[in-house]
Amino acid sequence: MSLLLNIDTASNIAVVSIAKDGYILQEATNKEQKDHASFLHIAIKSICQTAGVNLNQLNAIAVVAGPGSYTGLRVGMASAKGLCYTLHIPLIAIGALELIAWQAINETKNLQLPLPVLFCPMIDARRMEVFTAIFDANLQSLLKPAALVLENDFFANFLLTNKIVFSGNGSTKWRGICSNANAYFIENETNALYMSQLSYKKFINNKFEDIAYVQPLYVKEFFNPS
Repeated sequence: MSLLLNIDTASNIAVVSIAKDGYILQEATNKEQKDHASFLHIAIKSICQTAGVNLNQLNAIAVVAGPGSYTGLRVGMASAKGLCYTLHIPLIAIGALELIAWQAINETKNLQLPLPVLFCPMIDARRMEVFTAIFDANLQSLLKPAALVLENDFFANFLLTNKIVFSGNGSTKWRGICSNANAYFIENETNALYMSQLSYKKFINNKFEDIAYVQPLYVKEFFNPS
């Protein structure tokens, strides 16, 4: 049996949940990005109490490592590392793009899209830039996470021979300029279910991070004007 705490503060919507063997017991959501830091620990305490779970019962903690909001990533990672260190339990890191792709894979299973189908999650990185990657239907990475500027011939080689499902809050910008018939778009919001599934998969396969060295995945360098 696994009892996992899942933390996602990487985007405009923050979600924390307690899951048992990949099934959610309790969850809490915050849609005010500037309040993620104040929301997180109160939410963890609340869902643990409601689920009747003591922090000492946790087997591991999973956190979305990025890319995404710089502040959100630091808040989530610092909290997860601190709890893991205090409780002497392992840390699981989940890529934000991996998570969005996993959700899209599951939500399109019954659409009977013509094969082959690839999945391209996109996270808004302001202006016409997005954080993105490409995965196959087994969540195997075909293009590693990168920050790219959207242009009319974006992913032309992939779209030539594949149907690509675009999702995530960055895909809206791409939808506005994309005219390729092989591009398929879905709208989906952060859903705790899919993180609980991925964290459970990593837990049973012992995919743990070194707490001392793991860092948020920013993809591009953080700029601090001060």
